[in-house]
Amino acid sequence: MNIKKRMIVGVLAIGVLLGWLSLGGTHVILEKTSSTEFCLSCHTMQAPFQEYQGSVHFSNAKGIRAECADCHIPTDTMDYLITKIRASKDIYHEFITKKISTPEKYEAHRAEMAETVWAQLKANDSATCRSCHSEDAMEIYDQTAQAQKMHQYGIDNNQTCIDCHKGVAHMLPEVKMDSQALAHLVEEAKLTPVGTPIVYAMQSTPISDFGTINPATPLKVLNESTGKRTVELSGYQMQGAEQVLYMGEGKRAVIAMLTEAGQKALSVKEYNEDAYGNQWRQVTLAGDIDTPVLGKMDSLWAYAEQLDNVYCSTCHAKIPSNHFTVNAWPSVAKSMGDRTSISAEDLEILTKYFQYNAKDVVAQ
Repeated sequence: MNIKKRMIVGVLAIGVLLGWLSLGGTHVILEKTSSTEFCLSCHTMQAPFQEYQGSVHFSNAKGIRAECADCHIPTDTMDYLITKIRASKDIYHEFITKKISTPEKYEAHRAEMAETVWAQLKANDSATCRSCHSEDAMEIYDQTAQAQKMHQYGIDNNQTCIDCHKGVAHMLPEVKMDSQALAHLVEEAKLTPVGTPIVYAMQSTPISDFGTINPATPLKVLNESTGKRTVELSGYQMQGAEQVLYMGEGKRAVIAMLTEAGQKALSVKEYNEDAYGNQWRQVTLAGDIDTPVLGKMDSLWAYAEQLDNVYCSTCHAKIPSNHFTVNAWPSVAKSMGDRTSISAEDLEILTKYFQYNAKDVVAQ
C-alpha cells in the first residue's frame, strides 16, 4: 500500500473514530442527563420528586416504576431532541434566574410549569403516556364502573390521556374560586323585583315548617309582601320515600326535603307505576319563604360553570352535562367532589347544574 492510500485510510479511520466518539459521547451525555439521578441533582426538583414518590407511578402493586424521563421525554427522535434542547432553560433558571429556588417561588410558578407540560402532552397526543399505556391493550371491563364510563367517553371523543390525568404524578396547581362570586349571587337575589311570577331558589331555602327547597328549584309566586313570598313548588313523590320531592317521574333530582308537616300539606294526584314497578305521583306544596331568590337561572348557571372550571376542569377535560342522565349525575358529581375541597352547598349547586342539563332532560 503506497503512502497516499495509507493517508486516506488513516484519515478515514480517524474520521470514523472521531465520529464514533462524538456520536457515542453525545448519546452517553443525553442518556445520563435523562436519568432521574441527574434530574435530582438540581435542588429545585426535590419537591416534585417527593410528590412523585407518593404516586402510583413510583410505587404500585405490579412493581413497575416510571422514571422522570418516561413521562417527560418522548422516544421519537425529533421530539426527543427538541425536548432536550428545551430543557436547557431549566439549567438556566436553576443557576441564573433561580426562578423556583424556594418553596414559595415554586408554588407561585406551579400553574405555569404545569400548563407548559400539559400543552406539550396535548400537542403530542400524550406520547410518553402511550409508550406504556395503550387503549388496544386496556381491559376496560376489569376497571371500576366509573373508570369504564370515563375511558369510553375519552375514546369516543378523541381525548388524550392528559385531558383527564393531569394530577397523575404531581400535585395540581391550586385554583381558587372567586371568593366574592357567591356574595354577588346573593346580592342579585336580594334585588329580584316584586311581581316576578317565577323565581328560583339559589341556596337551601326553608319553606314554612314544611321542609327545605334545594337550589335551582323553580317556584311559582302566589303572593308576596316585604321580605316574604308565598310560593308553590311542583314535583313528584315516590311511594316509600315520601319525605323527598323529585324533579320528575323517575328523574331523581331532589328538589325538596319534607318534614312530616310538609308531607301532610301536599296537594296530591293519583299514583302511577313506572316501568320498574315504582309508584309515582305528582304533588304541589305551597308555603312561605323569606330567603332571597333569583328571578332567572342565568346567574346561577354561570356560577355553576365557575365551579366546574375550578373543581372539575382543573383535573380533567370538561364533561358536558348532557353526557350523563339526570339519575347518573349525583354519584358522578359526589365521587369527584370527594376528591376536592368544594363545599357541600357548592357541590349541590353544581350537581343541579349537571342534572337540569342532563341528556334526558335537555332532550325533552
